[in-house]
Amino acid sequence: MPHARDKNPSASGHVHDGSCGSGCCCGSGDGGADPARITLPDHRADPILVEVTRGPLIESVHRGRAVAVDAGGHVLASWGDIQAPVYPRSSNKSLQALPLVESGAADAFGLDDAELALACASHQGEPMHTTRVGAWLARLGLSAADLECGAHAPYHAPTWEAMLRRGEAFSALHNNCSGKHSGMLTTALHKGESLKGYVGYQHPVQQRILGVIEQMTGQDLSHAPWGVDGCSIPTIGVPLEALAYAMARMADPVDLPSRRAEAATRLVRAWSRHPELVAGSDAFDTLFMQALNSRIVVKSGAEGMCCAVVPEVGIGVALKIDDGTGRAAGPAMAAVLRALDLLTAAEGEAVQALAAPPISNRAGLTVGTLRGGPAF
Repeated sequence: MPHARDKNPSASGHVHDGSCGSGCCCGSGDGGADPARITLPDHRADPILVEVTRGPLIESVHRGRAVAVDAGGHVLASWGDIQAPVYPRSSNKSLQALPLVESGAADAFGLDDAELALACASHQGEPMHTTRVGAWLARLGLSAADLECGAHAPYHAPTWEAMLRRGEAFSALHNNCSGKHSGMLTTALHKGESLKGYVGYQHPVQQRILGVIEQMTGQDLSHAPWGVDGCSIPTIGVPLEALAYAMARMADPVDLPSRRAEAATRLVRAWSRHPELVAGSDAFDTLFMQALNSRIVVKSGAEGMCCAVVPEVGIGVALKIDDGTGRAAGPAMAAVLRALDLLTAAEGEAVQALAAPPISNRAGLTVGTLRGGPAF
């Protein structure tokens, strides 16, 4: 298992600092590999992680892959193909935020735990999110116009409805990634780098993040597949097992260099102290962490991705729902954590409505449920 052995800063020794020259993938812009040669695993072989019932019938199922790894790189449990690459999407925002802290940028601009949580967040665009991001940018001498993540309506329906009644337009502040992008701008400003085009693969901000992900996963990502995420930054393809390993190192950073270990500890602390900022009032991540008093922290991503960090035992978990359906990721993560005996009986009860959410019809009647599948 390569990443169990590679505890040096980079498996390849490659820093990805944007100064590598024309022979390196850092500046190639070609996705890191030939897309025609990158294939997904045979999903028919992956186990059923989630069942969807209606009455007595299992109406549909969601197959997927999941893995739990400790900080030593040892696989504790796995389901399905854990070596095939995945795009982590937003599930690895804590890794993307590491340079913000370890570069000194967070301290230089006085970021508090709430702002560090927003740097790891996929928020729902509620006032508690956008007000903080707006104030953070103003402190930098910037505004929503400097964000290159694009704009979309708040995911929190009551917030969007209230804005419509007031005749207010949404902005890039409402983008669920505006906190992460504010962190990237903060780092660029601190390092004296161009603020324009900071989302580009070749920009030093993204090359720095690529190097961190390579180091945390213990993988040589110099030729890894990559694509453009919903918020316009690169998303890097990594094996699911390696992603879980990186999360385990966030949980227990004992083998990391001291500056990175401190950054990981601060980010996990911020993540756990402000679950309401990491997602939102009615989002799975926030509700799940609150139900567990943030003893376990979780982060979902697009296309059925989800990661968990369990600091007290130094375990990281990563899962991918094969069909990309977001509704299955939360119940699947709850089922994995139960299978690993990481939830107490009381905690299992506390998260039951999230682990097996009811399905209601238009009249409000409960007609079925999502639940962990036969894999568990």
